Amino acid sequence: MFTRRHDGLWGPSLVAGAVLFAWAGTAVAIEPVGRVLDTAPDGGQIGEQTPEALPPGVAQPAATETPHIQYDPSALPTPVRRLREQIIEAASTGDPEKLRPIIEANGEPPMFAFGGVDDPIEHLKSTSGDPEGREVLAILIEVLEAGYVHVDVGTRDEMYVWPYFARYAIEALTARQMVELFKLVYAGDYEDMMEYGHYFWYRVGIAPDGTWRYFLAGD
Repeated sequence: MFTRRHDGLWGPSLVAGAVLFAWAGTAVAIEPVGRVLDTAPDGGQIGEQTPEALPPGVAQPAATETPHIQYDPSALPTPVRRLREQIIEAASTGDPEKLRPIIEANGEPPMFAFGGVDDPIEHLKSTSGDPEGREVLAILIEVLEAGYVHVDVGTRDEMYVWPYFARYAIEALTARQMVELFKLVYAGDYEDMMEYGHYFWYRVGIAPDGTWRYFLAGD
């Protein structure tokens, strides 16, 4: 089910540790080679999360949902645009610690794993393919430079989500959109997504007031 990438890691969970997928209504923990994780950082079992435990905007959309895709950062509300710029600027330094002031100023910490984390920076470094955490910073930038969608408007779950694939029917992608997807994942990952029925790579959620909700992979 998973394809080996050029960096020697496996499939859609190459930097995510243990990634959760929903298949036939059952939460399954997929463990990549060399990165066995039986329990969440908080001591709970991987796979125990329920939809109620997820932050707003993470839940997958109905297959019929086709949100409006946007690419222009200037169209974002000012708090969202500023936070996006701050995250990209911090990630571009190559030092994950530059994200700490942003995370601490966020109020409630963004969700970086379904099971919770003790230290968000150490967690990001641990999920990266390199010990310094630069690979995961590059992924964060790539995600925030992709097209985005404004979802659940008028509800408590209202969110700006990157990339738009996280809230778009994977089987409905056009040839042009497929090229955009392949900037983030490999063809083998796409085949797995088609089988599971949705995108499950990294995505970012920011609330309209500029609150960073999550940077997550999995389902």
